[in-house]
Formats: sequence, C-alpha cells, structure tokens
Amino acid sequence: MPSNIRRFFLKQLRKMRSLPPKFYAKIHYEYFTGKKLDLKNPKEFNAKIEWYKVFYRPKILNLMVDKYAVRAYVEEKIGSEYLNEIYGVYEHAEDIPIDKFPNKFVVKATHTSSHNLIVSDKKTLNKGKAVKRFKKWLSKNQYYRIGQEWAYKDVQPRLIVEKFLKEDDKTSLVDYKFYCFDGKAKFIDVHIDRDEDHKQGCFDLDYNLLPFGKSKNYKSISEGIEKPSNLNEMIRCSETLAEGLPFVRVDFYSINGKTIFGEMTFYPSDARKDFYPEEYNEIIGDYFKLPKLKDGQKVITEFN
Repeated sequence: MPSNIRRFFLKQLRKMRSLPPKFYAKIHYEYFTGKKLDLKNPKEFNAKIEWYKVFYRPKILNLMVDKYAVRAYVEEKIGSEYLNEIYGVYEHAEDIPIDKFPNKFVVKATHTSSHNLIVSDKKTLNKGKAVKRFKKWLSKNQYYRIGQEWAYKDVQPRLIVEKFLKEDDKTSLVDYKFYCFDGKAKFIDVHIDRDEDHKQGCFDLDYNLLPFGKSKNYKSISEGIEKPSNLNEMIRCSETLAEGLPFVRVDFYSINGKTIFGEMTFYPSDARKDFYPEEYNEIIGDYFKLPKLKDGQKVITEFN
C-alpha cells in the first residue's frame, strides 16, 4: 500500500473528478489497490477495468447501464418475459404517485449505482423523506460521483418503480452475477442473505464453489448452496446479452425458477475491490482480452 502521506495525496486528487481520464484512472487505481497502473499493458482484472473506463466508449454502453433504457435491449435480445414489471418511470421526484402503487415496490435511480429504495410496507414509508432522497439521487452524476465510469456519463437521470420481487422460501433475493468475456460466461458471483448476513462466493458454470472470492469485505460462502433450477437459462441469457462485448457483468434473479433480468455493468465495484487470493486478479484478468486501439484512435467507439 502507498505510504500514509502518499495515500493522503491520492485521496485529495481522487476528489478532483474532472481530471483527465488517463491521469485520474492511475490515481483511482493506486488509491484503492496500492498498485501502480500501467495503461499500456494492464494485467490484472481491475487494471483492465480502469483501461475500459478510459478507452472503451461505444455509445450503446450508455443504454446498457441505464436501468430503464436497457429494457429495450433486453426485450430485443432475449425477450420481454425476462423483464421485471414496472409501474412507471419518472424524471421528477414529486411526480411519483406513491399512493397508487401496491403495498410493496422498489424505486431505483436509472442513472447511478446502489441508489435503490425497497419498500416492503408502504404504510411505514415516510413520503417526505423518500421524496428528499429521490431528489438527491436525481442530482447525482455517476461519472463524477464515483470513479469516472464513462458508460454512465450521459445517462438521463430518472427514477424507475418496479414490482417487489421475492422467492417463496427466502427472506432476501439471491443475486447471480455472470462475468462474461467475449460473450462467454466464465463464472458466477453469487450473493446471498443480503438482509441478514450478507455472504458472497464465486461458482463455476456447473455451480461448483470456486477457490476465490470477490473482496475480503464480504463474508464467504463456505460450502455449496442449492443450484437454481434455471441456471442454464440464466447462462444462456447472459451470454446472449454479452455478445460483442469484451467484458460485461450481467445480473439475474431466480424467482421460484423464473429468470428475471437485473442489470448490466462494465465496471464491477468501480474497480475498487480485488479478488482474493491475490493471484486470481491476474488469472481473471487473463480472461479479459482488451480490444486494440487503431492507429490514431484515442478511444474505441465501435460495437461489434
């Protein structure tokens, strides 16, 4: 890790999110990993994610990370039956007709990460506080809020209201996050018990527990858990949505055996969380084949 003085210096620079992308990526990467970033020859997975932010900019990425706009892409590629039901999409917090929704629903910001409100009992919802929260979300820009995640830079700020999802035998949803490289799923990052005792584990495509994890900040799934009945369908759908992309993480839920699309992301954890043990950062980085910049090309805008 950097010395305390250097880390303090990096922290101050990291707040300057209007810095040139190449320079900012190096600051961001060193601050969170303690390693130097070589943008000319990145090796580890998160180093390649930083490269992705700087150089991979097909316009379609703006649509894919938009939690509302991506629905058209999902419908075209795999079908509307994989989409969760929505009650509306809104540009202004005051326009959300909370009284017209069912007792349980979910509100998400379409243009940022981790801005979600899960309403499990509308009668206990403080509407005034909720509207204030929504206004705050709408004022945020993910690119400048986090680590220059380019795909979010021009996404229109909106709020989407969705159906509350629940599996019959679970108190919280299981997240299935498929890491896809060149259109092929390589492994699944699974999160369970988010509401009670959040745990994470990585699984192969046969649902065997793998010997690495995503961030030591999570508790580990220490043994195999029940394989979802629709696993092969989720793999197939993730790979169809990932076609033509060097890397994307495609998230799904399994609701009593029904496959429901979650989201697509190009910068998992904003490149802040390393895999462990350490050697897997480069092993997984090897899956990630970065596209080549053509002569005179500053960024890649083509989508295959």
